[in-house]
Amino acid sequence: MTPWNLLALPPLPEDALRGLMAPLGGRVELRVPASRDRAALLAALPDAEIVVGDWTAELALDAEAVAAAPRLAFVQQPSVGVDGHDAAALAAAGVPLANTAGVSAVAVAEWCVAAALALVRRLAEADAAVRAGGWPQQSLQPGELGGRRVGIVGFGPIGAACAGLFRAFGCEVSYWTRTPRDEPGHVDLRTLVAGSDVLVVVIALADETRGLVDARRMKPGALLVNAARGGVVDQDALAGALRDGHLGGAALDVFETEPLPAGDPLRELPQVLLSPHVAGVTPGSTGRLLEAVLANLTAALDGRPVTNVLNGVSPTISRKLGH
Repeated sequence: MTPWNLLALPPLPEDALRGLMAPLGGRVELRVPASRDRAALLAALPDAEIVVGDWTAELALDAEAVAAAPRLAFVQQPSVGVDGHDAAALAAAGVPLANTAGVSAVAVAEWCVAAALALVRRLAEADAAVRAGGWPQQSLQPGELGGRRVGIVGFGPIGAACAGLFRAFGCEVSYWTRTPRDEPGHVDLRTLVAGSDVLVVVIALADETRGLVDARRMKPGALLVNAARGGVVDQDALAGALRDGHLGGAALDVFETEPLPAGDPLRELPQVLLSPHVAGVTPGSTGRLLEAVLANLTAALDGRPVTNVLNGVSPTISRKLGH
């Protein structure tokens, strides 16, 4: 059988990509764009049958890119988020879009708990004070995480993992998800935001979730932990709520613009823990991600259904007629 044309978009050297895809053997012919820009992406798409996406979203498949890829049969995104890809355009073209749901759930959930603990115990402030020669033993007044109300926005694998860890600390956990559930713990979003001592945001970014969380509607003194995408939280409202003391603090692994621009007010505000979008980046999660990508690509080549298709297209991959 003629090898499938696989276009690899991750920001890695071509030799590294070939090494990662080596288990697929001669069943694919791997190509990369001539350069990391839109023009090179569009030039490479006409022959592409399978695309392994770019987790940075720099090279994403919008409607124009989908139209430039008449042979495209499958898109495998090597991340949980599918930012930038036009899922509807891919669906209209009969192209399934799959992600790697669940591979980073443990890592992200652990980061969320660690970040919440760091805020509650005021670890960063204590460290800075001691390094500066201080000894704020009486004035620091850290709190405890146990017994607090934790609200989780989004309840996929990451949200479920967060719930288990926070409950282990003795927290009262509630959650909201876009899929209504008739079960204990599921509450409406307004109630969750207004009543949580710690609000943890782990929902995917989509048109309907952009700007979903307004920090001004949170409980006074509450803490916000965002490990989803920066666009899910109204960042201007968050900065304002922190500046005027409405919130007790925030831990942010994601931002509307990444890297966080110089001069952004979040850099200067107290009680804000900043992280460079690494909550899900561990050797364990990276290994699980690679396994998931290779498993789906192998299934596609074998004619078996792939997993984690997000856009409602049949999970069985077929080559386009005439190719």
